[in-house]
Amino acid sequence: MILDTNALSAAADGEPGALARLAEATVVALPVIVLGEYRFGFAESRKRVEYERWLVRFVATCLVLDVTERTTVQYAELRSELKRAGTPIPANDAWIAALCREHALPILTRDGHFDLVKGLRRLSW
Repeated sequence: MILDTNALSAAADGEPGALARLAEATVVALPVIVLGEYRFGFAESRKRVEYERWLVRFVATCLVLDVTERTTVQYAELRSELKRAGTPIPANDAWIAALCREHALPILTRDGHFDLVKGLRRLSW
């Protein structure tokens, strides 16, 4: 499964439902976009050092997904589909969804707008 930023945050905070979902996965993948969003989110936190240490350990157990030329094809297609349907989603989430489609993996997230992306399976906790 691919983690969205809210799933990564829930895992970092030890949220039982998110941890149970992670335990079901054979592969846990983190898009570079999610890593950037998460690091931005804790950049000003008093717990910044603690979160960074946790993240370094966690990332070592994951597959980190970079955006590639292949990803751009998926991104353009899904943004066009969503535009035609009149249901755009945030740009960073479109990149994350493109990686999900490219790698044929579900996304773990609480963001319901991922349900608007054709060919994407959303998991929650």
